[in-house]
Amino acid sequence: MTTTDVTPYTIGPVTCAPGERAQGLIPVGAHSYGVQLGIPLLVVNGTAPGPVLCVDGGVHGDEYEGMEAVRRVVATTDPETLRGTLVGIPCVNTPAFEAGARTSGLDHANLNRIFPGDADGSYSLRLAATFVDQVIPAIDALVDLHTGGTFGEIAPLTIVQGGYEELATPIGLAAGHELIWKGGSWGGTARLSTLQAGKPAITIEAGGGTYREETVDLHLGSVRNIMRQLGMVEGEAEVRTDYTAVSGTFARSADGGFFLGHAGPGEQCKEGDLIATITDHYGTVLEEVRAPWDGIVLWVRRLRTVRPGDEVVIFGGVEGEIRP
Repeated sequence: MTTTDVTPYTIGPVTCAPGERAQGLIPVGAHSYGVQLGIPLLVVNGTAPGPVLCVDGGVHGDEYEGMEAVRRVVATTDPETLRGTLVGIPCVNTPAFEAGARTSGLDHANLNRIFPGDADGSYSLRLAATFVDQVIPAIDALVDLHTGGTFGEIAPLTIVQGGYEELATPIGLAAGHELIWKGGSWGGTARLSTLQAGKPAITIEAGGGTYREETVDLHLGSVRNIMRQLGMVEGEAEVRTDYTAVSGTFARSADGGFFLGHAGPGEQCKEGDLIATITDHYGTVLEEVRAPWDGIVLWVRRLRTVRPGDEVVIFGGVEGEIRP
């Protein structure tokens, strides 16, 4: 991995001297009422050479714990003892945060599906393009923090993109979660764009359904251990003796109605076990969601309103063990 010199570090319009902190905004475009929108940055530049790690949250506007974890890890990182540079992006998608929603309130796009974006497109496409053009070239590794959002709750896990295992696995294991989702075959993520640039990148998932301090703590623990693994701070990274590799299958509802979960995130199930039911307003069961095979429930819907075709469960098939 490349390292920074002990010189001022620059990302977008923000420059940070060694041993200092800085903050600022990479502009993307002005809102209709004239306020500049863009990517907010928090930078801590160390006093010794080391890698540039970017930690972001808020790609989805209703995933709050990642945003707070970014602010806290930056605030508690001492620039005098840091090797390299820590770049925090507490909220990538500020229009989605303003809307309190997964998607942007400006163009209703899902930012996590449209990278590398389009500099001539709608705001979300321009946002993705700006991230690819100005953030990725200025960093050496990316940790993308997510939760299940207001719609659902997800078991703590790390996504290591299929096809990029050699590049991403070291920081993926350092994230510390037992479950490693060796998938992410869907395109359009900041993670994939970073990997395609030849730089390690992972997504860490945990929690959701509502804001929880314990989820913030999980994200903080993962980022700090990754910083130890990268040699940015003192201490030896803690690595599990074994991990469970899983795949993910998205179950969608055939009918609309009221959702009731019968299994929680991280719960092991046998083929045919009942995971959820969908009822109408009279209590009649319209649909049952059952485990397609032996495996682990990864994500369960928490929003009770279901429309036809909505995601209701992500079910994980166990692919084997990973032993470092």
